[in-house]
Amino acid sequence: MAAVGQRALAWCGEWNRGHPWDHNAHHHGWIERHLPSRINAALDIGCGTGDLVRRLSRRAGHVTGLDADPASIDTARRLLHEQGNVDFRCEDLLSADLPGGYDVITALAVLHHVPFEPALSRLRDLLAPGGTLVVLGVYREEEPSDHLLSAAAVPANLVMGTVKTLQRRSSQRPIAMSAPAAPTTTTLREIRDIANRQTPRASLRRHLFWRYSLRYTAAPDASR
Repeated sequence: MAAVGQRALAWCGEWNRGHPWDHNAHHHGWIERHLPSRINAALDIGCGTGDLVRRLSRRAGHVTGLDADPASIDTARRLLHEQGNVDFRCEDLLSADLPGGYDVITALAVLHHVPFEPALSRLRDLLAPGGTLVVLGVYREEEPSDHLLSAAAVPANLVMGTVKTLQRRSSQRPIAMSAPAAPTTTTLREIRDIANRQTPRASLRRHLFWRYSLRYTAAPDASR
């Protein structure tokens, strides 16, 4: 089953190159539905070219976008230069000097670029009491259920890619997909174990397009 799944993924990746669509942006609406209606301070980790930052800025007093890729940050600053409640920082999550106290932290397809457990611990500690953390990430397939969901995603991916390409009237990659990519080595089981240690009571689930989500709300008194 795993070998078949890998061949399907390879073929799907080849097809995606001719019909590119942003799998991460597809989840922006889902992320927003799990956030408070009004936000004082928000932090978007791995912000890329700033698509999610722009959406967060509509309901937040201030949003900081953090990304370690200079080209992505330059593009984000250019595209959102008129947003007065937004700032972008080109820094690494684990070493960035961040004030903390964020009501909302989002991390979209970025934690596989850094050591996962230290990163999750850092994000937890940066939350304000009662703050919300939403992680949407990728994982390494390991269990039969992972491969089954991956197989189910292939035809849905073909449909989505076709629709998105027709809507754009172009097969050019969306600008948000220009950010550097990296393979993931962490399985969903390992992610769950780490989440149980660092963010107890977090909600963890798989999503169709090779993604998982982790949602965590800090205790009102900031204790774990």
